[in-house]
This record gives sequence, C-alpha cells and structure tokens, in this order.
Amino acid sequence: MTMRREATPRTHVRSRSAAATAAGVEPVDTDGAPVAEHPVQACEPPVVGHDHAAVARLLHALAEPHRLSMVHLLARAEHRVVDLTSELGLAQSTVSVHLATLRDAGLVDVRREGRSSWYRLARPKVAHILADAERVVEATRGGAR
Repeated sequence: MTMRREATPRTHVRSRSAAATAAGVEPVDTDGAPVAEHPVQACEPPVVGHDHAAVARLLHALAEPHRLSMVHLLARAEHRVVDLTSELGLAQSTVSVHLATLRDAGLVDVRREGRSSWYRLARPKVAHILADAERVVEATRGGAR
C-alpha cells in the first residue's frame, strides 16, 4: 500500500519576497534562512531555428575537466602537446585524444612549425562561455559577488 502525500501549493520565492518586503519583514526560505535578493538580468532571446545538436556537441566537448583546463591554457597562448602534457600532468596520448575532441568540435586549431604542432583556440569566444559558466557555479555555491 502506497501512501500519497497531499499536494500543497507552492509560492514563488519572488512573490513571497515581495510580500515580505511590503510587510517590512526580511524574506526567508522554507528552512527559515534569509533569501538573498538577486537582480533580474535580461538575457538575449534565443536564436530562432538554431541547431540544438551543434550546441550539444559544443557543450559535450567542454564537459570534461581536463579539456576545460586545456581551453583555459589555450585561451592564454598557443601550446604544444608536450607543454600541455607537463602543465596538466597527463599522458601524451590522453592530451592528444582531448585535443582531437576539441578539434572535432571546432574549438581548437593547429599550426605546424617544423616538427612541432602548436594548438590554439579557434574560437576565442569560448573563453567567455567558460567565464560565464564559472560565474554561475560561484553564484550557486553562494559565492556570488
């Protein structure tokens, strides 16, 4: 026998916050902790008819901590595989596989110089995506400034 819980109406934090502010009371969440007020920021409307699969491929390429570290390093300057290997403490084969994933996603370009291959970001705007993602992570951890 399964017991069903009765559904209770939930109010949005903003409406509860606005009511509390109007009443002169500091807003609190359901646990009694103060609710931090965050300014509402407008974002750009999504591009109509954009390719969700392409966006998913891009995000998948970025969804690995070592690849994110590589993108951070490549945002600063070009690097060879040997440089990334020593900087990240990874095997050469691992770095090469990660670079291939980033290249397949169109995020990294390679420049040949003699016997060396120099890797760089093909899309410098990717660094902005990472910076925005890091701000979101900080905000969700309560470290918003």
